[in-house]
Amino acid sequence: MGLLSGIMGSASEANLDKVEKLIDAIIVDGETIEAGYQLIRDMIVLTNKRVIVIDRQGVTGRKTEFLSIPYRSIVRYSIETAGTFDLDADLKLWLSSTAEPLCFDFRKSNHVSDIVKILTRHVCG
Repeated sequence: MGLLSGIMGSASEANLDKVEKLIDAIIVDGETIEAGYQLIRDMIVLTNKRVIVIDRQGVTGRKTEFLSIPYRSIVRYSIETAGTFDLDADLKLWLSSTAEPLCFDFRKSNHVSDIVKILTRHVCG
């Protein structure tokens, strides 16, 4: 499934001060952070202009890849809420340049709901 296929675990809300320091070098004028979610060492950050996937690599996690996804590149998305036995909520993003979606697991359905509100505002608005 591409870049994030090896990520294990579920996302939780990230500390926005930490997120801001991490992506300060790649933020442009007028861009603001709307939400951030931690995936073990990796992160998903939603700004008012794009989705940024931060992939920490290597044993120490010092090598970092920043994947920038402009909202205009997202052609569709789906959510699957948590159930009785499956406690994780899932988010899938299909990009115009890929056949397979990027997949993310969240511990709480309300995190996915918050992300969908942001995605809908930027993709459909």
